[in-house]
Amino acid sequence: MTVVTPQIDVHLGQDDLERELRADVLAGLRSTPKRLPPKWFYDDRGSELFDEITRLPEYYLTRREREILYSEAATLARLTDADTLVELGSGTSEKTLLILDALHGRGSLNRYVPFDVSEATLRCAAQRIAERYPGVAVHAVVGDFSRHLELLPIGGRRIVAFLGSTIGNLYPKERARFLQSLRETMTPNDRLLLGTDLMKDRQRLEAAYNDAAGVTAAFNLNILSVMNQALDANFDPQGFEHVARLDTANDWIEMMLRSREKQTVRLKALEVTATFEDGEEMRTEISTKFRASLAKEELATAGFEIERWWTDSHDDFALSVSRPRSVGSS
Repeated sequence: MTVVTPQIDVHLGQDDLERELRADVLAGLRSTPKRLPPKWFYDDRGSELFDEITRLPEYYLTRREREILYSEAATLARLTDADTLVELGSGTSEKTLLILDALHGRGSLNRYVPFDVSEATLRCAAQRIAERYPGVAVHAVVGDFSRHLELLPIGGRRIVAFLGSTIGNLYPKERARFLQSLRETMTPNDRLLLGTDLMKDRQRLEAAYNDAAGVTAAFNLNILSVMNQALDANFDPQGFEHVARLDTANDWIEMMLRSREKQTVRLKALEVTATFEDGEEMRTEISTKFRASLAKEELATAGFEIERWWTDSHDDFALSVSRPRSVGSS
């Protein structure tokens, strides 16, 4: 069977990314507390470090999600009878192979739509998927899910997958806007496959973000190198330390960079100076830990109804399948 040449839609170029980075950093340094969006972790080095994190003994999330996919991918394929898989934040598309294999084995897979901010990563992943599944159309989309959801290809019976508990990196109001915007792009034939990390004891949660090998610390500190290179800044990574703790008031892990001393950082490309007090913390990521009731409530508010709720054998992680409710239904 002939390999179909992937189609690549680019809605986010390098100039767009640079403008967005500048706006995010300016806003974040002026916030109280200071903060940086976690999407800027992922330069080449950051991506390598995160891949290493997913294999750490303390970091259970990837293993638990994969366990569910191994167990339930065939059921997902039967339940949805989908012919299209849309993956938001697809990256290298590796874990999605379990879903693609299940759809392909059922004979229903016609199209795969990976969606990510990195054009280079998408092009490599799209070609690899096209070669693995000859005859399947691969329609990659370079974009930001906070702005470009309405540009996703429509038609057919789609599974829209948002895996890895990436939704937990969004603040509650951001999650609400994202889910509502996604609902507006979906038809009654579509289904949302959502990964959510579940609330558990403090010790296990904090260990997952404070691994003994220090990989997560290196990952967190690497964002300063990203700022240095992209914004001609002079952050000293040795002047900050990695902090990750559970915020029980919000049910999220927050990752911070704590200044080891009073210091001033110059960001020449922005023509600004940022002062950090000794012990001052800058938030780089939150990771919300869900209870089933919260996930159901937020999905319902956005116009979704959960059809399946799967957890791994340890009840650490959940995958849910939701259908979009018709307008006016309850």
